[in-house]
Amino acid sequence: MTVMLEARGLQKSFTLHNQYGVVLNVLDGIDLDFAAGEMVVLTGPSGAGKSTLLRILYGNYKPSSGVVRLRHQGQMVDITGARPPVVLDVRRRTLSFVSQFLRAIPRVSTLDIVKDPMLSRGIDERQASERASAMLARVNLPERMWGLAPATFSGGEQQRVNIARCFVDPTPILLLDEPTASLDTANRDVVIELIQDARRAGAAMLGIFHDEQVSARIATRTITLSKADQ
Repeated sequence: MTVMLEARGLQKSFTLHNQYGVVLNVLDGIDLDFAAGEMVVLTGPSGAGKSTLLRILYGNYKPSSGVVRLRHQGQMVDITGARPPVVLDVRRRTLSFVSQFLRAIPRVSTLDIVKDPMLSRGIDERQASERASAMLARVNLPERMWGLAPATFSGGEQQRVNIARCFVDPTPILLLDEPTASLDTANRDVVIELIQDARRAGAAMLGIFHDEQVSARIATRTITLSKADQ
């Protein structure tokens, strides 16, 4: 299997300046990798750093030490040291972060939000609209809502918009942070199907799922984190 992302020696600590400079060690020497066609599930107790790890892999957090390399346009790129334009290109073409929260954009319609990643990758407007419409229908979002901005949607509806945006044209690497949280059984099953479809198509995925039944249905393997201070 082709390794799509590898991390070596990741450490992360936070200094709590409003708590007398207390240093909180979150990750301590994490090594991992995952390949095309894998759905790797992160497990471990609350506070073990699972979400922090995803944010480091995505480039939102800079590790205290260590390196993250991912396969982008045929080459391994060190995202921990990459310049902002490189990080933006990686996120446009190669790496997506799927969370339970949508950063709703005022006055931008749901359909446009779902189309946007495809348009940025060169897919024409008509095809992008057709695929976005089909995906919104698949995640059971009523058509009457497609022309509305999702800022006033419920949490579950916003979550489905976020899922539709990320899975309508999956990038080669997907980081998933509780994408099935707060969804009912029917919509949870849809997300499981989307994950399985993306994996069969060759996507490499790493995710957090607190629902053990979901994990059992999708995981190709698991990685367990423990608290860094234990």
